[in-house]
Amino acid sequence: MNLTGDLDDAVHQRIRLGMLAVLREVGRADFSFLRDTLELTDGVVHRHLKVLADAGFIEIEKGYEGRRPRTWAKLTSAGKTALDKEIAALKRIVAHVERVAEA
Repeated sequence: MNLTGDLDDAVHQRIRLGMLAVLREVGRADFSFLRDTLELTDGVVHRHLKVLADAGFIEIEKGYEGRRPRTWAKLTSAGKTALDKEIAALKRIVAHVERVAEA
């Protein structure tokens, strides 16, 4: 039995999982909000946003707020589905561990 077979490598990494969870909650977030909320560096945020965008799980929008350049991320429907599947897979793993511990 492969307990981790349903985990998606693009989602499961803790930073990307955190980003998807934050975006699921707020809908759309700018780069600095993600950086500050998840307590990451700029380079780490950039790298993981790229992975999620390349996977089609988020959309990146660049623009300006006043004179300041901004980058926003928004969860796509594919991202919502991937997050839901990841959570379901994690729940199955936890349920299995709990069953084994009770036996």
